Amino acid sequence: MRRMTLARVVAAALIALLAVACGGGRGGTVGTVPAVTGIDWTVDSVTVDGATQRAPAHAHMKIEDGRAAGSLGCNQFSGPVEITGDQLRLSQLRTTRMACDNARMTFERALSRTLTSGPLTMTGEGGKLTLTATGGDRVQLSRT
Repeated sequence: MRRMTLARVVAAALIALLAVACGGGRGGTVGTVPAVTGIDWTVDSVTVDGATQRAPAHAHMKIEDGRAAGSLGCNQFSGPVEITGDQLRLSQLRTTRMACDNARMTFERALSRTLTSGPLTMTGEGGKLTLTATGGDRVQLSRT
């Protein structure tokens, strides 16, 4: 009887170790989905096709009550957001239509396209949040 209990304990420990080592399907890393709602986020940068653009001052966003809203760097935006596990999907983005200098408008277009490109995988740590699109484009944010 004692031998059977020991075998069960060893089996349970091995299963737990394998689950941690496999990382629940996250490429061998173990982590938690960062809290993203109700937080004021400053947009730090957007990376598209391997080229990173620093965000203009005042680019920010907040996710609350199923909506995301903020500034793309020039124009204000809002739209419904759906969060499922570590995936965030922003759709039907509505923006104001102010014209700004070329650099801000270029950044704004890249940020808007990345945010609405489909499900974005959320990873974060230490007040930072990264939203990564399927193709590798990403948005870097910092908690303000």
